[in-house]
Amino acid sequence: MSADTPRRIIVLRHAKADWPDGVDDHERPLADRGRHQAPESGRWLADSGINPDYVLCSTALRARDTWKLATHELPKRVRRTVYEERVYEASPGAIITVLQETPEEYADVVLVGHNPGVLGLTQVLAGDEGDRDALERLRLGGFPTAAVAVLSFSGSWKNVEPGVAQLVSYFTPQD
Repeated sequence: MSADTPRRIIVLRHAKADWPDGVDDHERPLADRGRHQAPESGRWLADSGINPDYVLCSTALRARDTWKLATHELPKRVRRTVYEERVYEASPGAIITVLQETPEEYADVVLVGHNPGVLGLTQVLAGDEGDRDALERLRLGGFPTAAVAVLSFSGSWKNVEPGVAQLVSYFTPQD
């Protein structure tokens, strides 16, 4: 792919998780609400014509289960899913570093992660660029569980940096 290849970063926050006693944060399961939210997000991706070819997913149980439920709603299988420890509890800068390592052959990447990292990442990459309604909804509502932000940019994954993208669309299951 060339340096001006159009690319998308699809940021998905894990669905609503439960807080069972004695369970380490990393191993928290999805709550009942989360098991309903995750497929909704997957259906929204499918209905929006988004069928990613590469996924970077946090190793946390709630993130892995969110992606497993969401991916069943997509019309075709994702070419590659990577469970990445560095996405768990990551800052926007740390997530950008992981995104910069994406193989150039992939155009549409889903990142399944956690707040506040996914909100910060979306805000840092897009700044004030993109769909006005989506930017305003993100500003007012934050990044609730199972929300999806679609960012677009052109170029190499190595060039992902603050301000490089624009927010194309934003979905929350509450929509």
